[in-house]
Amino acid sequence: MEDIRQLEEKLGYRFADTGLLRNAVTHSSYVREHARAGQSNERLEFLGDAFFDAIIGEELYRIFPHEEEGFLSRTRASLVCERSLANEARKLGLGEYILLGKGEDRSGGRERESILADTMEAIIGAVYLDGGFDAARAMVLGLFSGSIEDARHGKFIIVDYKTTLQEKLQDRGNVRIRYVLLKESGPDHDKTFQVQLEVNGRAMARGTGKSKKQAEQQAAKAMLEKEI
Repeated sequence: MEDIRQLEEKLGYRFADTGLLRNAVTHSSYVREHARAGQSNERLEFLGDAFFDAIIGEELYRIFPHEEEGFLSRTRASLVCERSLANEARKLGLGEYILLGKGEDRSGGRERESILADTMEAIIGAVYLDGGFDAARAMVLGLFSGSIEDARHGKFIIVDYKTTLQEKLQDRGNVRIRYVLLKESGPDHDKTFQVQLEVNGRAMARGTGKSKKQAEQQAAKAMLEKEI
């Protein structure tokens, strides 16, 4: 793994507790192979996901003072999605800093979109715990400044099928949309997830992907293609 201090330079944030950053780049596959590795980054990912969503939402609210809720929701969903996070992670060369198990590493885990996105979220969570909300906000807005500017000028076109589907269905009244994990298959370092999309309790479409988020997007896409 590359020197973690180099990663701090790329992030533009110096940790008081570098253990938090190390935890943020520790994948579950590494923990399974190293008894003394401590926790994986999954808890930090959970925390970072929440703050990332809030930071981007607040910024979009500020820079689009006249846009309605639907536009803001679509734009936020595009900016906080797995692909967007992975794109920024690749710009940082984040894959080189992630602690992976040998199997995950051999199978290309350092470039896997889901792992890169999850690690980015974990880093956001780590910065929040180390320096507070303002530190996390400053780092996120710095790293994602290009994407935010693209959104400002209407150039950010990552498709978020889940949000598009939700808006279409809600035009017809109150609906309950649920994504149910049907199964996961394959070894730990190369899992495939299958998800079922349910509307008001009725199964409507399925999707598969290398992460749950990706599978949910594919299920939403499949339903949209039915020309609902």
